[in-house]
Amino acid sequence: MANNNSITDVPGIRVGHDQDFEGGTGCSVILCPEGTTAGADVRGGAPGTREIPALDPVNMVEQVHAIYLGGGSAFGLAGANGAMRFLEEKNIGFDTGVYNVPIVPGAVLYDLPVGKPNIHPDLKMGYRAARIAWDAGESSNDTAPLQGNTGAGTGATIGKGGGPAHLMKGGLGTASFQVEDLIVGAMVAVNCFGDIIDPESGRIIAGSYDREKKVFVDSMKNTVSTTADISRVFKSNTTIGVVASNASLSKAHTARVAIMAQDGYARTINPAHTTFDGDTVFSLSTGKVEADLNVVGTLSAQVLAQAILNAVRAAETLHGIPGYADLFG
Repeated sequence: MANNNSITDVPGIRVGHDQDFEGGTGCSVILCPEGTTAGADVRGGAPGTREIPALDPVNMVEQVHAIYLGGGSAFGLAGANGAMRFLEEKNIGFDTGVYNVPIVPGAVLYDLPVGKPNIHPDLKMGYRAARIAWDAGESSNDTAPLQGNTGAGTGATIGKGGGPAHLMKGGLGTASFQVEDLIVGAMVAVNCFGDIIDPESGRIIAGSYDREKKVFVDSMKNTVSTTADISRVFKSNTTIGVVASNASLSKAHTARVAIMAQDGYARTINPAHTTFDGDTVFSLSTGKVEADLNVVGTLSAQVLAQAILNAVRAAETLHGIPGYADLFG
């Protein structure tokens, strides 16, 4: 385990969050060091994203300057413009010959039922998150990471498979792992249709929860108990995350790491990648250490799974939706 068990253990990676607890929403910005390559993989059937095609290895742009994660559904994509504005002021971006254009891919999750649906991440919130990340600098390695009800995970909920009455709070989590000089980190906002499974025990630790009987409803059993339309449950969910390493990888290999990292979702969320989820993973490579692609991809899935567990365990009750920390902490 590296330093803080956080994605900021990867040298050069900076993270900032901003949120509105009354609105039940927020956003997170990851600032990347110069020369960072990126890839992405989208598995869910209801994604809300920006700049994903730019990350395709066949396309021109090789590097990114930040990754944006936000709540607010499609409205929340506006927060990425705030990160762009901040980077523009720092003269950071892709050199077009006329002006530097910051490349900020991003993804959003659906948290409108929590708090006030007319409050969502905007340019100002995205700007503040980027500024917080910038100001944190390398000192972010010296402080415990924010997790649970923070940033993009502020309004996240889980276990929608059992219906609105059985929701638990999701949240934002991070983790890291180090092998020799290779450091792999992850950050994720967990807002899934399914339940959260501890891979070691195989047991549900959070998700669709009957508050009176104090038992888990089991979203998977509930889902497969009928062949009828299950669209009566919340249609919009989504888990969005980022894995980062200090490995030296090509753009194509970084994209492959994002694909492999999706296994972290499959190990901890059941069911995962449904048509109600917009599950997306971004992958970052800062290019400092020689490492095998398969090692980086395997560790990325492992670390992303741990970040998901950390996210729900740190989640606290918000707007009447119980969190793990209050129910079992």
